[in-house]
Amino acid sequence: MNTPTRKRRWTTLAAAGALLAAVTAGAATPALAADAPPVAAGAPATTARPGPLDRDALARTLDTLPGDITGALVRTDGPGARWHGTSGEDVPADARFRIGSITKVFTATVLLQLAAEGKVDLDGTAQRYLPGLLPADYPPVTVGQLLDHTSGLPGGGGMTSGDGSAGWFAAHKAEYFSPEQVVADMLTQPMSFQPGTAQQYNGNNYFIAGMVIEKITGDSYADQVRQRIVRPLGLRATYVPAADDLTIRGPHAEGYVDVRAADGTTDRVDVTEQSPYPWAEGGMVSSAADLDRFFEALFRGRLLPPAQQAELFAVPDVPNQHNKNCEIGPTAGHACFSKGGMLRSVLPNGTEIWGKTGARPGFSSAVFATRDLSRTVVIGLNPTGIEGEEFPTLWKLATTAFGSGQVYGKR
Repeated sequence: MNTPTRKRRWTTLAAAGALLAAVTAGAATPALAADAPPVAAGAPATTARPGPLDRDALARTLDTLPGDITGALVRTDGPGARWHGTSGEDVPADARFRIGSITKVFTATVLLQLAAEGKVDLDGTAQRYLPGLLPADYPPVTVGQLLDHTSGLPGGGGMTSGDGSAGWFAAHKAEYFSPEQVVADMLTQPMSFQPGTAQQYNGNNYFIAGMVIEKITGDSYADQVRQRIVRPLGLRATYVPAADDLTIRGPHAEGYVDVRAADGTTDRVDVTEQSPYPWAEGGMVSSAADLDRFFEALFRGRLLPPAQQAELFAVPDVPNQHNKNCEIGPTAGHACFSKGGMLRSVLPNGTEIWGKTGARPGFSSAVFATRDLSRTVVIGLNPTGIEGEEFPTLWKLATTAFGSGQVYGKR
């Protein structure tokens, strides 16, 4: 197995930056005023500030990536904290990558915009908007419960992951599964709990959320994301791939998985081209600059009016069921995902961060920010494992970016 020669580069980004263009996605979306406030809309009055950005520590981590991560990029932003670094063979500074479950934040934003326009009720049920999709004996599941993972829906029967091995994925990487197929596979399993009584992270919620978007708009999910978010914000690297588009358009690093053969040897298989079937749950492509721009607009209230901006950060008061992301910080074991599709975490230095991780084979990423946007970080990794082996490195980069000690988590 050949190991690529690692190349590294890092720069401090220019401190000056232009304001985002005015947002015009729908009548209920507020336009951007020239004198927009310097802090995010709805940010708490007191929040522990991130520690100083340790650029040397970030550079050292990129310089010492484990052998099962072939490439990496990090972008930090905020007053006095602008930095960009890459590591690996042919990792472009403007690389596009598969963002996996970060897609959920785009999906949630579209649904919250539709709620602001009176086109969907977050307390309305999936059964109301998608009659016949769920079995007749299912309890009511609301749109809001889909967004914050309190639906209790099953996790799925394994159609899309086979035996869970890298070998299975490499053999099936081009296979497409429709949202209807994914939901039908989900229904082969029992419900996890009564809706609204607990939280359990479940990607199937967002397949149904995407189906709700299409049903109530009469438009494709991809078009709604493009019209409401991508075009207004000028996100040139961000898109929802078509069902038959296996490629990553534009500059990008290659993604690989290590497949163990029957004789014990390991082959590194290129999976850069793969089915985008995760769709509204995890199928999008973006870049670090675009994700930073999206989160800035989202946190500043440029995409949502006040009532839905509050929902963006609404975490339910219920216990969390067996999700490692909710074992970090002083609220361990409590719900930590919001109706905005985001994870809330409190780091050891007291900094509260909001964001999302995402993973597809060959690609792992994260975007996190403080509510007041005093610090943001976007991370893209190219791991060769598919069981989260890269997450200690991802969390080390994330917590270093916020001036905190290292913590570990799962997606």
